[in-house]
Amino acid sequence: MSLAQWRGGDEVARAAFADELRRICHEVGFLTLVDHGIEPEFLDRYFAGLAEFFALPEDTKALIDKQQSRHFRGWERVGAELTGNRVDYREQLDLSTENEPYDANALPAYLRLDGPNQWLPDELLPGFHDLVNEYFARMGELADELMQILANGLKLPANTFATMFGEKPLSFAKLISYPPTPPGEAGVNSHHDAGFLTILAQNGVAGLQAESPDGQWIDVPPERGTFVVNLGEMLQSMTGNYYVATNHRVITEEARFSAAYFHGPDLRSSLAPLELVEEFAEAVASSPRHRDAGFMAKRTELLAGEAGIGSTPVPVFGEQMWNYYVRSYPDMVRAYYPELV
Repeated sequence: MSLAQWRGGDEVARAAFADELRRICHEVGFLTLVDHGIEPEFLDRYFAGLAEFFALPEDTKALIDKQQSRHFRGWERVGAELTGNRVDYREQLDLSTENEPYDANALPAYLRLDGPNQWLPDELLPGFHDLVNEYFARMGELADELMQILANGLKLPANTFATMFGEKPLSFAKLISYPPTPPGEAGVNSHHDAGFLTILAQNGVAGLQAESPDGQWIDVPPERGTFVVNLGEMLQSMTGNYYVATNHRVITEEARFSAAYFHGPDLRSSLAPLELVEEFAEAVASSPRHRDAGFMAKRTELLAGEAGIGSTPVPVFGEQMWNYYVRSYPDMVRAYYPELV
């Protein structure tokens, strides 16, 4: 889709764009975006920065090892994260909005996710901190615009989702380096994203696949200068399954970089379904795929042998994120919060 129709169009063109985005997000939940205003030169510079970071010696990257952060921020080696209780074959740097932390014993436990990132000293990688912060800010602005369009498509006020983001929005990002995927494994195993919506930049190397409504795995073109946009489980929950989170994975034959930005609200934000106009509510009720759409299993459900995507929604965004970290980093949760597992 081209944002030029929205940004440069008249009222009729903007309404048509919002309606088309609504249709795609209802039927598929995955799309590529062009004419988004992020210059190719910036993306080239950004991916060059990623390459520089991941080329550093492991003992240098280990200065900001995620194992040192009770907020689950920092660098991790290949194989450190689990998805669906299976190892992901990727190296990554995880960052989030740097909100003032709550007390280390704060309750509910999910409040403990707010806090600082870990950064290498600037002399080890000059300009990297500023480059990533710029990327984070620009993705946030783009995501805010998409939120307005998504609301308009549902015939809701443009600020509907923005007002629900609360006092301390918490977005996060993964800067990812994928080695070639071992046979029978995945760079990241099939999953839904936990947040509101995801904006993904690829570096021209294939590997990302999305599951179509009929259960087929479709290769997502890795075209330079485009963004992949997909919806997370928070938006699925808030729209009563009208908008859907799409199952996706990465299996790559060659090394690739990607950068995923996950737009999210205050940890205390409610995921209670909005009241939709009758035609949209009826569309969910009449579609088994939407009506019965599941959510990523909790850690306890996975250990009990239940399906990876068949759980029920949670009422608050922080619980959604806490479930993600418990599911993906069980050893870290036990190390920092033994009383909670």
